[in-house]
Amino acid sequence: MKIALVVGARPNFMKVGPVYFELKKHSRYTPLLIHTGQHYDKNLSEIFFEQLGFPKPDVYLGVGSGTHGVQTAKIMIAFEQFLLQEKPDLVLVAGDVNSTVACAIDAVKLHIPVAHLEAGLRSYDRRMPEEINRIETDCISSMLLTPSEDADENLIREGISKDKIFLVGNAMIDSLMQYEKKAERTSIINDIGIKKHSYALITLHRPSNVDDKENLEIILDAFSEIAEKIPLVFPIHPRTRKQLAVFGLEEKANAIANLKLIEPIGYLDFLKLEKYAKFVLTDSGGIQEETTVFKVPCLTLRENTERPITIELGTNQLVELNKDAIVQKVNEILEGNCKMGSNPPLWDGHTAERVVQVMDKFNYSFF
Repeated sequence: MKIALVVGARPNFMKVGPVYFELKKHSRYTPLLIHTGQHYDKNLSEIFFEQLGFPKPDVYLGVGSGTHGVQTAKIMIAFEQFLLQEKPDLVLVAGDVNSTVACAIDAVKLHIPVAHLEAGLRSYDRRMPEEINRIETDCISSMLLTPSEDADENLIREGISKDKIFLVGNAMIDSLMQYEKKAERTSIINDIGIKKHSYALITLHRPSNVDDKENLEIILDAFSEIAEKIPLVFPIHPRTRKQLAVFGLEEKANAIANLKLIEPIGYLDFLKLEKYAKFVLTDSGGIQEETTVFKVPCLTLRENTERPITIELGTNQLVELNKDAIVQKVNEILEGNCKMGSNPPLWDGHTAERVVQVMDKFNYSFF
């Protein structure tokens, strides 16, 4: 069986990687790694192949950046040519980025079944482009590989047959557990000049936060007040750095004395910073999951989340985009009033094994 596994943006690597390596253990499968090039910055893409031990991609599409429409179209044009040439038996896509929906549409139109890893997540906010990508991909996939029971419930509510839904757990946690010890050996904490459990880690990239000058200023004002109490480490996403410049806010950010703005870092460095942070302040989906497993308090600067399990069982809290609200939540954590959380079921490091078990039983003639 020839299985095409698609990666494009940073989170895809940690989700698809465990499945790729598990498939390689079985002679009945030939996994092909397809890198769309949606993330092309070395520290957001190439470094994951180096650190996770991936081979070079079988195919690199090199689509680069662009608007949602342009990027999605470029991926579809390039990926269609791969499908016509290689004719895989199954295409596996992960998450909710443009590569996910673009490659799924291509495959289905050529009558190739699609497996969606991390299916069924919903924020119920269609202003988020990722939400549209999730819904479209789930609607056309034949194998819906879900990370949690709430995802199953979402799909069933939307009328998707239970025969297509398979609760397998969270593949990204497979990567976290596999590479946690290796991450311990990095020197990132010493390099930055901080101490374990005495700093906060920040990630910020969503359009709702960084593409609006007023919102970005609110966040910087909150950082300024928080930094008086604890150092802030901010590996800044290229998109966020660009917007600081566009809005003329670079000087304001650089003036925050205890805010350490650093370039994007590799997976292992980030894991270590995340594990030993006093808390994490983010707008990322995957980090809500990783902090839950690490038992690190997480404050998510969003109105909603497609991962409510991290609030119900984990360490995550949603925080409204208001300086006083952000500072208040941080103060609660610094005073010791924070959620401890627990691991959701099947977030145990064995998701990739369950994915391959599902593939073993799947009727590849079904479409």
